[in-house]
Amino acid sequence: MTIQWFPGHMTRARRQIEAKLKLIDVVIELLDARIPLSSRNPMIDEILQNKPRLVLLNKNDLADPEVTAQWVAYFAGQGLQALPVDAANGNQMKEIMARCKQLMAAKFETQLRKGIKPRAVRALIVGIPNVGKSTLINRLAGRKIAATGDKPGVTKGQQWIKVGSEMELLDTPGILWPKFEDQEVGMRLAVTGAIKEELLYTADIALYAIRYLCAHYGTSLQERFGVEKLPEDPGDTEAVIEVMEAIGRKRGALLSGGRVDLDKASLTILRELRAGKMGRISLEAPDETTTQ
Repeated sequence: MTIQWFPGHMTRARRQIEAKLKLIDVVIELLDARIPLSSRNPMIDEILQNKPRLVLLNKNDLADPEVTAQWVAYFAGQGLQALPVDAANGNQMKEIMARCKQLMAAKFETQLRKGIKPRAVRALIVGIPNVGKSTLINRLAGRKIAATGDKPGVTKGQQWIKVGSEMELLDTPGILWPKFEDQEVGMRLAVTGAIKEELLYTADIALYAIRYLCAHYGTSLQERFGVEKLPEDPGDTEAVIEVMEAIGRKRGALLSGGRVDLDKASLTILRELRAGKMGRISLEAPDETTTQ
């Protein structure tokens, strides 16, 4: 299955970002802590050029903490600060502000020497759909000002939002890229909910998720769904389908004649994984992929 999603408003968003870039001091790049590389738009480096950048690993509460620590080190090796955050619960909001000021410290010092009082930091927030940009903005602003939703494509245009007297944020719609060179990237995005479910065949996405869970989080999978036996080889498609069917039977996802409703079982697996009901799970680690 080939996964693509590049609606017209995403092309417009790129043009809008490029038009406003000269007004921006700092870029806040929001990634999904469970899939930092796959949720990182390869077009962003080209668009943002050399603007100072803070990388936020959002939904940190859902990600494996050991793997997240590896990603922080990975980005440090690229000369980027990466901060794990949980925007939904307001985790690390003060630290975000502090890090942005730190990135602007040299510029502010130069302005002060010239007798210029530093103005509020102008930050651009970028990220793919459903990564939590609007939730982050609402937390930083201390009020509900940006539309949120547990689905991609909620933000449709740009807006400036004040955060006290110290920061101004420019929100943008989530931007995917025209073509996934590696379909593994598309699969990971689909598993975490970055792509609209109506565009997907959920059984394929769930099979991908089960395969990864069997290889890396087998105990979590068994404990959540009461699966007694996992395949010795996660690459064995028939064996992975048997796991899905076992989950479907456990959850009562049955059709007439006792056959398992694979679509219903798939949705159950994906929604519980996305909600963190299997525990804190990451779907890629720095040593597992060289994508992008």
